[in-house]
Amino acid sequence: MTPEEQAQAAAELEAARVLFARPATFVMGAAKIEQLPDPDLPEVAFAGRSNVGKSSLINALVGMHKLARASNEPGRTREVNFFDLDGKMRLVDLPGYGWAKASKGEVKRFQNLGRDYLRGRVTLKRVYLLIDARHGLKSVDAEALDALDLAAVSYQIVLTKADKIKPGEARATAEATLKAVSKRAAAYPEVALTSAEKGDGIAELRAMIMRATGAEP
Repeated sequence: MTPEEQAQAAAELEAARVLFARPATFVMGAAKIEQLPDPDLPEVAFAGRSNVGKSSLINALVGMHKLARASNEPGRTREVNFFDLDGKMRLVDLPGYGWAKASKGEVKRFQNLGRDYLRGRVTLKRVYLLIDARHGLKSVDAEALDALDLAAVSYQIVLTKADKIKPGEARATAEATLKAVSKRAAAYPEVALTSAEKGDGIAELRAMIMRATGAEP
């Protein structure tokens, strides 16, 4: 990078830091499509298997420990949960998938809710599909990728828990993941590598979200 490009990148990271330092609040959990808040703010949504670290990532982005509630039981993750970032944008936590404990009927209900949101949300700017860096893409993720392609919503793969493996292994998983989704039309051509626990990649992801939404500090 040239000095000018380095300065521009640093300025963008700082602007994103200021943006995500704004107050963030839980707005609501919608159990039915009719309950969604008015589409009056740009939104980014987070999807992924249950226990992939969606709540931890959202909390890391806004610098709060308990905004999004992590749980070992599919509680609020059966709803579409909305978090407001000081009127600048909404962060949306979609129902997790891969739950063995929930009944098939219940799983179908909250997964259909997520699909309905993806298809009909005009203010949705991008979906971030979270994948555990220790495991990479699994067969259970294929249905989510297909649903995103069908909805024609721009989405980006975010690898979580990258601190749990060696840096070389994490980079290899990122490269393999990018190659696996490269022919999917709606997939953003970059894989984000993150650790909510260590903070790795969080600043860069904030900047990506800022660009995707067009939000300003």
